[in-house]
Amino acid sequence: MWADLEQIVSRSVIRDLYNVRVRQVEDADASPTEEEERRFRAVLFSELGNKIADQGWARFPAYTPEDRRRLVEVAHRLSGYWGQRVFVEAEDQCRMRLCLAGHEVLPERS
Repeated sequence: MWADLEQIVSRSVIRDLYNVRVRQVEDADASPTEEEERRFRAVLFSELGNKIADQGWARFPAYTPEDRRRLVEVAHRLSGYWGQRVFVEAEDQCRMRLCLAGHEVLPERS
């Protein structure tokens, strides 16, 4: 039974990777187009907004300064949309937390 499952999985992986080609580093342009950036911010606005509305906060990865700027801009747009301030906190080097008042992470007492 497990051998059959392994064959099915390996065939599906091979099929999925059949038309994959590696791009040369010099050919790759990592920056998104204006349209891609606009659409990504719209998705963040919707998805993070829904999560914040449900639980009062949301966490999202932010690996680059551009990721952080994007999340800050989304928080400002949500603040304007709701008429209530959305706070942005850096949790660590790779994560940002957006939250409403009363849902901030309080510093630990010494």
